[in-house]
Formats: sequence, structure tokens, C-alpha cells
Amino acid sequence: MVDKARIEAAVRDIIEAIGEDPSREGLLGTPRRIAEMYEEIFRGVDQDPRELLQVGFEEEHREMVILRDIPFYSMCEHHFLPFYGMAHVGYIPKGRVVGISKIARVVETLARRPQLQERLTSDIADIINQVLQPSGVGVVLEATHLCMTMRGVKKSGSLVITSANRGGFLNNAATREEFISLIHNNQLR
Repeated sequence: MVDKARIEAAVRDIIEAIGEDPSREGLLGTPRRIAEMYEEIFRGVDQDPRELLQVGFEEEHREMVILRDIPFYSMCEHHFLPFYGMAHVGYIPKGRVVGISKIARVVETLARRPQLQERLTSDIADIINQVLQPSGVGVVLEATHLCMTMRGVKKSGSLVITSANRGGFLNNAATREEFISLIHNNQLR
């Protein structure tokens, strides 16, 4: 649970530390607004994404299921600046499928924490693999990091791409290639 009063006090301290006046009209409500924003964007901290995958269906579909272009927003734990982009998730069921919205909710829940893109990618794959126990899982994230575009090297337009493969996606090059081909096939859009 987010302690909004502590966040508000810390934000007032930051405002003063950068040489501004927290009682100035334009900044007066900023500590409260930031506390409310943090409550929203870090709501995944107290949620267990495994619970989202508990409701599934017995189904004999044993071919690849892909949910691509899942928008996500997260906060880099190193600079507390946003990174955002698209997640692509595929899995091969082994007798059990889950509603596709649940996959998007797993991405959302894990993204709503202080994160590293590499960890986020692996955690999505690991949780789907653990709970659904499919034949394989593949996850690709493509993201823009504001800590790289608005500060530091200031390289706008650059994307960080990470992947995580489990089971058949890791052990079978043809499966992995099919997944990559399907998530990047613009003709399907």
C-alpha cells in the first residue's frame, strides 16, 4: 500500500532541494498529484500476477497463441523515469488455455512496479510458464526509455528490445522463428 503522506512530504523536499518554492501557486498541489500518480502507476507492487492466470479452460488447442502489441508503461528503477512500449507474448498450450485478457493483465501488473526491462521480460515469461505449464513461452518487449532519450546520451528514437524464451521457444529454433515472424508480420495488421 502506498503511503501518500510520505510521498507528499518527500516531493515537497525535492521541490525545495531544486531551489523552488513548494508553496508557489503552480506547485502547491504537485506533492498531492504526484502521490496520487504514484499510487496508480505502482499499483502492481502489491498484486500477485499469478492469481490472474488461475481461471483457465481445458482445451486441446496445442498450437501457438500470440497476443501482440500490448501497450505497457513502467518506471525504470534506476532513475524513476518512464519506459514504455509494446509487449508481445506467445505460448503453446498443453491442454490448458487462459483468457487472452489475462495475459495483458499479467504484463500490466508486472509493469506497474519499479522495473528493469530485462526483469520485466523474464518475469512475464516465468509466470506464464509456471502457472500455465505450456509447451513453451516467448516474450518480446520493445520500449523507449526516457532515461536515455531526455537525459544522459539523449538518443531519441532508440528502442530497447528484450526477449525471454522458455520450453519449446527456447529449445526449438523453428518455434522461435515462427513467433518472431508472426509478431512482426505487418500484413496481419
